Amino acid sequence: MESRIKNIMAETFNIPKESITDECSIDSIEHWDSLSHTNLIMALEQNFGISFKTDEIIDMLNFKLIKLIIEEKLN
Repeated sequence: MESRIKNIMAETFNIPKESITDECSIDSIEHWDSLSHTNLIMALEQNFGISFKTDEIIDMLNFKLIKLIIEEKLN
């Protein structure tokens, strides 16, 4: 699952997959703006077959939180 999320983030933000760590956030990724955040959410929903609530989308501002939220949805 972690690898799938990294692949989606790398493609969405046009960054190397290897550069994505738990600390990667909206503050540390240059191309992470409101539009790319929306694209990221849509790609994650499509790839994992899940839907996020508004409060979850707002909270998904770093790789670690994205992993946690998806793990909770899949369990």
